[in-house]
Amino acid sequence: MTAEVARSPEVLPWNRPQLGPEEIDEVIDTLRSGWLTTGPKTARFELGVRELTGAEDAFAVNSCTAALHLALLVSGIGPGTEVITPSLTFCAVANVVVRVGATPVFVDVEPDTLNLDPEQVASAVTDRTRVIVAMHYGGHPCEMDRLRQMADDHDLLLLEDAAHAIGADYRGRPVGSLGDAAAFSFYANKNMTTGEGGMLVGRADLVSAARLLGRHGIDRGAWLRHGSRGPAEYDVVDAGLKYNMSDILAAIGLHQLRRLPAFIARRTEIAERYTHELADLSALWLPRAAGHVRHAWHLYPVQIDPDRAGLDRDGLAASLAAAGIGTSMHFTPIHRLRTYRGLADPATLPHTERAADRLLSLPCYPAMSDDDVGRVVGAVRRALMERRP
Repeated sequence: MTAEVARSPEVLPWNRPQLGPEEIDEVIDTLRSGWLTTGPKTARFELGVRELTGAEDAFAVNSCTAALHLALLVSGIGPGTEVITPSLTFCAVANVVVRVGATPVFVDVEPDTLNLDPEQVASAVTDRTRVIVAMHYGGHPCEMDRLRQMADDHDLLLLEDAAHAIGADYRGRPVGSLGDAAAFSFYANKNMTTGEGGMLVGRADLVSAARLLGRHGIDRGAWLRHGSRGPAEYDVVDAGLKYNMSDILAAIGLHQLRRLPAFIARRTEIAERYTHELADLSALWLPRAAGHVRHAWHLYPVQIDPDRAGLDRDGLAASLAAAGIGTSMHFTPIHRLRTYRGLADPATLPHTERAADRLLSLPCYPAMSDDDVGRVVGAVRRALMERRP
């Protein structure tokens, strides 16, 4: 008689993109067309995002980082200037701020939404401040009316870091239309994806200047030079960069954009189920959406109280991993990263510091089945109930 070998549970990843035959067919059509770089499908994708957001213009780029970089460059941000940003975000913002020669100024977040705290922003504005970066954490829009008023009062650029938030809205207005410009991400784990890619939307003057700078400073794009009109004559009117999106990526984005409302609806269902079925666990702080926003639910970040739970965040992550469930952590605060240490006093960022040690993002994406969601709920409950003091 042979002993049965225990099988490890099938791994449920923290995220899995949802791609269908439409995306595949569109990519194949692009390959067969012979036009692979920026062209007609990129133009259609830009139009779709512009219509979704209500922005004046849109420029498809190869990453959200590129969009952020271009926004700062065309706004004249450079040495001697300051950019206010949360520390509880990805390093891309601080990286591009430093690369244009400016200084990032890290301010604390609200304890409930983990978004930029307008009161802290007001205290951080100096005569060197030129930009407020409003990062919509996890897909929950920032308090944009207050930030807009502050930006107007001090003649500042209000830049939405909307990497998590395409499809969200604030008081009935779409994310992407709330600042002077907004940067979206279409990275593989975002609410809609092109694999890699991003989009800069916003005021027509800013986006038009970014389009020129992001295409080598050439006065006409390749599609115009070789595709729909005229000879291949061009001029370089600025020392530009190469940040444009290709039609191969835009082909994916066209159908992801069409499916975005259904994606967000499913994410919302999952988030609401988590909130309902984990609400009685006093050791967990659960995220919620304010009544005046539509949350995109890119993240479902819980915070664990180690004193009540009997284990810390890393312990919960390890327990879920043993059950075959992937998690992630968003984010290590920028001021804790080696390049940026010393730029902020942790004592001035108490909510950031507290959250950073307790945050854990649970799987929350449309490709999850109801059974997958139940599996996560069960694993979280077992981990906490078994360790309860």
